[in-house]
Amino acid sequence: MPYTYEYPHPAVTVDVLVFTFQAGELKLLLIQRGRPPAEGMWAIPGGFVNIDESLKRAAWRELNEETGVHAAYLRQLGAFGHPDRDPRERIITVAYLALLPVDRLHIQAGSDAMDARLFGLQKLPELAFDHAKILRRAHERLRQNFADASTALHLLPETFTMSQLRRVHEQVLGETLDKRNFSKKMQTAGLVAPTGEKQKVGAHRPAALYRKA
Repeated sequence: MPYTYEYPHPAVTVDVLVFTFQAGELKLLLIQRGRPPAEGMWAIPGGFVNIDESLKRAAWRELNEETGVHAAYLRQLGAFGHPDRDPRERIITVAYLALLPVDRLHIQAGSDAMDARLFGLQKLPELAFDHAKILRRAHERLRQNFADASTALHLLPETFTMSQLRRVHEQVLGETLDKRNFSKKMQTAGLVAPTGEKQKVGAHRPAALYRKA
């Protein structure tokens, strides 16, 4: 027999904040809600946890169902549970961070999402529910995680230029970094290794390509 109680229970959801780096800009994956409440508004991908699944498995499932994206890097951000955060019922959400290179994002809206796309953090639409608050917490956690310089490598493709790696750090940290000092720091730390190849972009001098060491 299922357990029953005399007092009401909150529902549990998971939300997944997927960050990537595209065209020199840190971006976030959002879905456009296809059902009430907040129908038509943009939101962080997520949904209800099934009775027989773990939080992380629910996060993987919901992200894939709503956006077509598979995320190997998932880190729990925290729980958000203000009593009136969702008009449907008392809902507590557990949020996760996912970092992916853009070439591994094969976005396709599904489930109850009308659309799914990437947005630059400076060009975000109004977000549903308390998702703006969750995003602020996620961005702050991302800054903290960048104390470990290897975190940025999760956002880049297999090969990348030193300028791209530096730009990721600048976008997350919100500050300009010295080119020469940054390159020396990354190579001295043994985080990256030259591939021996170069990337030709426009009229600029070809840039050396690196990979994760």
